Amino acid sequence: MIIVQKYGGSSVADVPSIQRVAQRIVAAHDEGKQVVVVVSAMGKTTDQLLQRAKEISASPPRRELDMLLTCGERASMALLSMAVSELGHEAISLTGSQSGIITNDRHSGARIIEVRPIRVQDELERGRIVIVAGFQGVSYKGEVTTLGRGGSDTTAVALAAALSAEYCEICSDVDGVYTGDPRVVDAAQMLEAISHDQMIELATHGAKVLHAGCVEIARRTGVALYARATARRAGGTRIDLAGLAADVDAVGVTGQKQLVRVRAEGEHCIDRVLEAAVAAAVPALHLDTDMESADLWFGLADVPDWPSIRASLQSRLDILEGVGAVSVVGDGIGGDTVKLQRARRVAAEAGIEIVAMSTSPLRVSLFCEESRVDALVRALHRAFCERP
Repeated sequence: MIIVQKYGGSSVADVPSIQRVAQRIVAAHDEGKQVVVVVSAMGKTTDQLLQRAKEISASPPRRELDMLLTCGERASMALLSMAVSELGHEAISLTGSQSGIITNDRHSGARIIEVRPIRVQDELERGRIVIVAGFQGVSYKGEVTTLGRGGSDTTAVALAAALSAEYCEICSDVDGVYTGDPRVVDAAQMLEAISHDQMIELATHGAKVLHAGCVEIARRTGVALYARATARRAGGTRIDLAGLAADVDAVGVTGQKQLVRVRAEGEHCIDRVLEAAVAAAVPALHLDTDMESADLWFGLADVPDWPSIRASLQSRLDILEGVGAVSVVGDGIGGDTVKLQRARRVAAEAGIEIVAMSTSPLRVSLFCEESRVDALVRALHRAFCERP
């Protein structure tokens, strides 16, 4: 039986943490499982590397940034492999390219297009524990690429699918998926299960416990996916087709900060917005248009070279920064006008001005000033996720 485990940066933040993770891995291997492990960079390593890059260049080239940022995961994989070896088990560390993670040619946010895990399979057959650097791959042009923030989750599920693994567990310092960020919402409750579609909405719109791309792959391939605490070997949240029936109006509320809106008005407004976004390689979070004006929303976490991108856009488009959004996710909520009206009323009662609103069948998002995001998260959580 093959299983895939992914450990986040907080789980491998220092040597004692790495040693504890090694013990967890070895325990699974001793049960007769073939274990593949995907690791993130240690602690705040990625942020530190990014800060160093920006001390040199306000808008570092995305290719060079990818080369730099992948160093973090490589350090983690090598140190964890050493820790496993110290416990008397054979382990080998592999980069994303060595593991067969093939991506498109986009830097700072590549998408996996194929996984060829031949080397991983060979090492498993030799009885080794395989430690893989997450967050990275190699493009079909042979360039090192990164998968965007949270991309190690996607590495893990993509490998699990390619290896026909029994399950994939995403391990972090939280017990599972909560109805809200416990650091923001005191009354947040852990969910025993959540559907793929609901989880994708939460992850896309700010929930950090899982990356949306990994959930998409799990849904498409049927990989059994769990979000669990590193300190535990069971429990957590199961991400599956059905989820659980809720006795409240929503499964969760999540917030996003550092959003940007670019707007074009007049003739061909939507074409002008999209052409500018394509030229700047900016991923869209939302696109709203009435054919007289067009608004494209995106997150700055996906645009590491924002100063140069801003300079290229500001002569053609109106730019609004310092914006955030709060999303309420639940079955049918985006089509329920009563709930949409209630969401707006909750914001008004909290004294929070809404600058835009967006819906999907499973979600309603309210855009507001970035500094008011946490307050709106708490207010909407009380209204939709807590029993009276």
